[in-house]
Amino acid sequence: MRQYVREVRRGCQPVESGEVILAANCGSRLLLAVPTRYVSYERLKQQRTASNQMDIAEIRDDFSFLDDWEDKYRYVIELGKKLPDLPDAERTERNKVRGCVSQVWLATRQNGDRLHFEGDSDALIVRGLVAILLAIYQDRTPKEILATDAREIFGDLGLKDHLTPQRSNGFVSMVDRIQSDAKAALAA
Repeated sequence: MRQYVREVRRGCQPVESGEVILAANCGSRLLLAVPTRYVSYERLKQQRTASNQMDIAEIRDDFSFLDDWEDKYRYVIELGKKLPDLPDAERTERNKVRGCVSQVWLATRQNGDRLHFEGDSDALIVRGLVAILLAIYQDRTPKEILATDAREIFGDLGLKDHLTPQRSNGFVSMVDRIQSDAKAALAA
C-alpha cells in the first residue's frame, strides 16, 4: 500500500523519495512531514494521468485525499479540462441544459440497453461538474440511472456546501436532464 503524506505548508518544496514526501524545504528550514492519508492536489494530479474518463469511485477516492477546498476546486477544474470536447454539431438547442447560469450541453445516445453521454460547458468549474456527472451515469442502463442519486453523491463530496447556489442549481438541472433522458429511454 502506498504511503501518502501531507505537505507541510504552502510554498514549501517537497523533498521526495519515490512515492513518499519525506520533508518540506521551506527556505532556511527543513520541516519533517508526518505520514497521513492526505496528499496535495499537485501530487494527486501526477498520480492520475492514465485515463481521461474516471469512474465515481476514483473521484470519491481522490476527494478523500484532498483536504483543502482550494485543491478540490482545482481538481474539479482539472476533471473538466480532461473532458473530451463536444463536437460543434452537438452544441444545439436540443442538447442545451436549461436552468444553468453557464452554457451547458448534454448529448445522449442509446447504445443497446445503455445510455452514453457527452457534455460540455463554457465554464471550467461547470465542465468539471459535467465530468463528475458522466463518471456517475456513463454507460449505465436507464434503470440504473434512475436508481442513482447524484444529489447525494454531490453532497457526499462536499460540493453542495462549497459551490454557489447558482452552480448547485445548475448541477441539479443537469441531473434532471439525464434522468429525463433515462425515463424517455425506458418509455421507448
